[in-house]
Amino acid sequence: MFMQNLPTKVRINEVATRDGFQSEAIFIPTDKKIEIINRLSLLGLNKIEVTSFVSPKAIPNLRDAEEVMNSITRNPNVTYVTLVPNEKGAERALATNADEINLVMSVSESHNLSNIRMTCDQSLAQFKRICTLMEGSNTRINASLATSFGCPFEGLIAPERVIDVIKQYLDIGIQSISIADTTGMASPRQVYELCDQVRNIFPTLDVTLHLHNTRGMGLTNALAGLSAGITQLDASLGGIGGCPFAPGATGNICTEDLVHMLESIDLDTGVDLPTLLDMARELPELLTHDISGQVAKAGLRTETRPLSQSVIDLKARNEKH
Repeated sequence: MFMQNLPTKVRINEVATRDGFQSEAIFIPTDKKIEIINRLSLLGLNKIEVTSFVSPKAIPNLRDAEEVMNSITRNPNVTYVTLVPNEKGAERALATNADEINLVMSVSESHNLSNIRMTCDQSLAQFKRICTLMEGSNTRINASLATSFGCPFEGLIAPERVIDVIKQYLDIGIQSISIADTTGMASPRQVYELCDQVRNIFPTLDVTLHLHNTRGMGLTNALAGLSAGITQLDASLGGIGGCPFAPGATGNICTEDLVHMLESIDLDTGVDLPTLLDMARELPELLTHDISGQVAKAGLRTETRPLSQSVIDLKARNEKH
């Protein structure tokens, strides 16, 4: 099932500067955020989720959203995304000429109430008002389906529920969607089967798969999604970020680990992996804690190490005999 019918080209979206930085214990300086986004913009990424136009009281770490969006150097080959929680956030996104806004609703009623303090019907009604507000602008609208595979309160989610929400999204004017494994509960077979259904029912819909590595299956789930026809994946530099309802979670799948894996099976991401690794290795000092990414620590699988002098001497002695 998996590792079959893989796409030749995979689009990688970076979410660290929003999903990752918002969860940190310390505030990442504004000039550092701008520098990181500008560097990421040159690495061949498809999208960068820059920030969120949420209330500074709710997420103090992103209180500089306008300044960051207005100060970055935009690459025309990159889509710059902002997360928008409500109509006020949408207005702020429009004022900064965001290329795309991302709306989020959990397909689980319980998780939506816990995370957003709204029922799903209330969220959809708000999304409809935001779509009306965005009419006539050049800003695209993406909407995420959080907890598409499982909810920590309700358990595994039926695929039919996800399909139903996608239909409701499209009915109100949303242009693309993200299927999100918010708490890392998905299994590879589950990912394959849901993504396969989505691709068959909505063959022209632009779909992103947003995965977490909470239970160590993130990269395997990515391969399952690609095998089912998905060609676009979210990931986070260093694997930072994650859901507050998954204690101990390692966060999003790691961008550099994902790119390394995909390139090892000859899939084209277009991403500059060596420079991405350099950036990942700078994160622990910036964040004052370790990262979950593995390739930044171990190095590329093709890298070799020099032999110790004692082994060189041993080889030389053996060659003489």
